[in-house]
Amino acid sequence: MVSPTQFSAARASAKREALLNSAENLFSRQGYRAVGIDTLLAEAGVAKMTLYKQFGSKEELIAAVLERLAGTITSGLSHRLTAAPDDPRGRVLAVFDWLADWTGSPDFQGCLFIKAASEYPEPGDRPRQAAEAFKAGCRDLLEGLCRDLDIADPLRLARQLHLLLEGVLVIAFLERHPQSARDARDAAEILLSCSAPE
Repeated sequence: MVSPTQFSAARASAKREALLNSAENLFSRQGYRAVGIDTLLAEAGVAKMTLYKQFGSKEELIAAVLERLAGTITSGLSHRLTAAPDDPRGRVLAVFDWLADWTGSPDFQGCLFIKAASEYPEPGDRPRQAAEAFKAGCRDLLEGLCRDLDIADPLRLARQLHLLLEGVLVIAFLERHPQSARDARDAAEILLSCSAPE
């Protein structure tokens, strides 16, 4: 039998998830500052008190949305890398295959992390901090993959690949065409071929 405490916790968790889901959907389509608290609450079907009890502020909610999305993306990308060919070059290219799938999805509305950094430019802004943390994680992932390659300067290659990745996110959103990810994969193959061995 479910205790009153367990029931209350489950209800709070369901309301939290409703807020996160509604917020991610609205922020993806409209941006962060354009979405008012009342619109968000109406979409999620929760009271204002729930928002402030669960997150404290709209900015903390945005950070929570980004942190949850970062976890989802990291999990999906990790799965893709696990299924990739068992060689360092194949794992690097798998990142761009995953990117093509993401940016080619009809649900792709641009990069919420880039949007957060542009709408919250101050270093102390929580949404910006969450965005920067995720982007740093992407850079770290690429650096790790490039260190597995037998090349002279893996960090330089990782920086170049990161530029390609970020460029795809911008161009795919602006042009609404998945070709940019395939072009970036081709460019990544050239970079891999041109990287001198140690």
